[in-house]
Amino acid sequence: MSEIANGKRDHVDVAIVGAGPMGLVTALMCARAGLKVAIYERQSDFSASPAWNGTGVLAPDSEADAADATIVDLGRRSIELWPTLAAGLTVNGALVLGNRRTPTALDDYSSFVLNYDWVDEERIAFLEPALAGVYSRGMFFPQAGHADPRTLFNSLKDVLEAGGIRIRFDWVGTIESLQAERIVDTRGLGARDRFPELRAVTAEMAMVRSHKIELNRPVRLLHNRHSLYVTPRGQGVYVIGATTVDDDRGGVSVRSAGELMMHAVSLLPAFADAEVLELRSGMMPVLMNGVPKVVVGDRVIAVNGLFRYGWMVAPAIAEDLLRVIYTQATKVIHASRPIRH
Repeated sequence: MSEIANGKRDHVDVAIVGAGPMGLVTALMCARAGLKVAIYERQSDFSASPAWNGTGVLAPDSEADAADATIVDLGRRSIELWPTLAAGLTVNGALVLGNRRTPTALDDYSSFVLNYDWVDEERIAFLEPALAGVYSRGMFFPQAGHADPRTLFNSLKDVLEAGGIRIRFDWVGTIESLQAERIVDTRGLGARDRFPELRAVTAEMAMVRSHKIELNRPVRLLHNRHSLYVTPRGQGVYVIGATTVDDDRGGVSVRSAGELMMHAVSLLPAFADAEVLELRSGMMPVLMNGVPKVVVGDRVIAVNGLFRYGWMVAPAIAEDLLRVIYTQATKVIHASRPIRH
């Protein structure tokens, strides 16, 4: 076990600092590779992580209009890895529709994205009966998936605990004091001491409930300001998000709340009668080029800048980290590069 029951600390092979998606997945992969692992988290529970409030959309090909090619490649690999890590991911594609006020939006968008099928009104109605007769044209990304981030958090925790690895919440120690051969720093915005170039972006989401609507997969309505999805969570619950604001003020603004609601209503007018369950925000760490960075030192491996792609790319990055740990390499990995079609 990473920590024995009476609180005495073991010396471990790998200490993970930060219990977000990156930390949890790295811990699980290291443990399965036979390494002794401990996890340390300064917050009291998972809800403090910005990933707790994510949309849970894993759609790298449809994000290629805004995401670097590195993100797309990592996302594709991660979708294949997720089923081996934790339960909760559904891979049944994502649907992208054009705003009826901008008829050329889909054609413009199609120039930047990958691995999609054009769908007509009949196909849209087959995929999402709730949208029958509403949209005549769209794009379907068959390799996209979605999950409830809160389910993934708890699923990963259960798998780790089943393997004897307990997360130490409310940790107040220092990285330097950890008794471990290697340390993986996944602190996000808490790592500005190591990544002074980090900036905070606030992501806002809404959770609503409507038993009049049934969607089976994430649906994105092209918007001139945001990459917004409506994603099903089951039992009539949907997440709308996420708007992103380049500051660290926190909280959901009136403007953003209105945009989130109007986005859902624009997609399907029946959302106007939905019950609002939550309005939440979280501050995400972003580096200047928008690409995650992994800096490997003699003892500490620091991972940061995952932005809103944490769930989408964590497994692939963790797989790369495991290779680095085993080879005892010292380098920087994951640089921007052209998209591989």
